[in-house]
Amino acid sequence: MSTDPKTYWNGPVGERWTSLAHVLEKVFGPLREAALDLAAARPGEHVLDVGCGCGGTTLTLAKAVGKAGHVLGVDISAPMLARAKERIEAAGVAAAVELDDAATTRFDPTFDLLHSAFGTMFFPDPHAAFRNLATALKPGGRVAFICWRALAENAGMSAPLAAAKPFLPPMEPPVPGAPGPFAFADPDRLKRILEGAGFTDVVISPLDRNISLGDTLDEAVEFSLETGPTSHALRAAPEVPREPVAAAVREALRPYASAADGVSVPTATWLVSAKR
Repeated sequence: MSTDPKTYWNGPVGERWTSLAHVLEKVFGPLREAALDLAAARPGEHVLDVGCGCGGTTLTLAKAVGKAGHVLGVDISAPMLARAKERIEAAGVAAAVELDDAATTRFDPTFDLLHSAFGTMFFPDPHAAFRNLATALKPGGRVAFICWRALAENAGMSAPLAAAKPFLPPMEPPVPGAPGPFAFADPDRLKRILEGAGFTDVVISPLDRNISLGDTLDEAVEFSLETGPTSHALRAAPEVPREPVAAAVREALRPYASAADGVSVPTATWLVSAKR
């Protein structure tokens, strides 16, 4: 990601993701549930939810820890946190959200669990970020998060982007490991980062699971043009007409469409656990 993360998530992208919160939670729900299952938050625990966005995972974690526990959701996106705060107040759970950069904010070492659903890949300096987050955990505290594997393994993002490329200006090839959705595609690098930050018992397991981009091709095309790599590429080239790109993306997604499952695409992620 070439744009400063704080600028990126507090501009049009943050506003768009806030408006699409219900759609994003539906699409990525099966993957987030896998990370929450791995985290296995227990009653009475204190949890740090990194990159909490609009608060869906924070709410689920808060219900798991109950009134005796507490969840703190942190994110750098003010628009998304405003939505998260509304939802938490309406639910009346033991949780709070703060506009913090988890990579640099110094947290008190009071947390039993650090959880994140796709919120760790954007750290400009992941080595320093995870060293900082390690200090937020109690001795014996644990980590559970989910992140993307390589773009090429995720057809729901790679297929629309490939379809759009003929209409886009030439793009620089991505730098392996650069901050962005696929920063942790290399599991060996990710393990080195976590162990270098002081974590032990690091386990990185592949999760391959289909998700639905929409009940119809229209919904899936709109989702692809509003989120993810294709959306990012289109924003960088505002002169490109949307209609031919949408038509090409539609054809790229057509093989994944069925009456029973909507537009169901394979995803490839890492489920990551570790201890302090």
